[in-house]
Amino acid sequence: MLRLIERLGPIEASLASDTLTLPYEQRVLGRLKAESDAGRPLGLFLDRGPVLRDGEGVRAEGGEVVRIRAAVEPVVTARTGAGLPLARLAYHLGNRHVQLALGEDGQGGFVRFPPDHVLESLAERLGARLEHHQAPFDPEPGAYSHTQSHDHARAGHDHEHHHHGHTHDHAH
Repeated sequence: MLRLIERLGPIEASLASDTLTLPYEQRVLGRLKAESDAGRPLGLFLDRGPVLRDGEGVRAEGGEVVRIRAAVEPVVTARTGAGLPLARLAYHLGNRHVQLALGEDGQGGFVRFPPDHVLESLAERLGARLEHHQAPFDPEPGAYSHTQSHDHARAGHDHEHHHHGHTHDHAH
């Protein structure tokens, strides 16, 4: 088994000897046994926390590099008008503390998330048109650190978060 032990950040495809395509829920794991896209057994032995991003390289113990690919999976893409309507949609969905991918394509800006009837209902109430389809899900990395999670346990401290009009007390 090829043991992948070091994150390299975004790399050119030509630098990798193989690729590993994973859905979002597996790209958040630091430890995982998988099979490369070429059929080779791999093991992830990485620090816990940061999400493996689409296009990121991972180095094996022997120096070989594997490039991560975001798998195509079920998603909901919500679209609304540009400017304030799109900002409002992103704000209210993000206020639910869920992973969101933000993007732009030939049809304009969008907010993408895994299927969830509560989020879908909220998006529709905000005037969004929803498309249920298959696409890679590579959410925004988050503003507080290089991790995706809202888990501050690694920092080893107690604190409060103030947002959307009320307080969250997180004792770690």
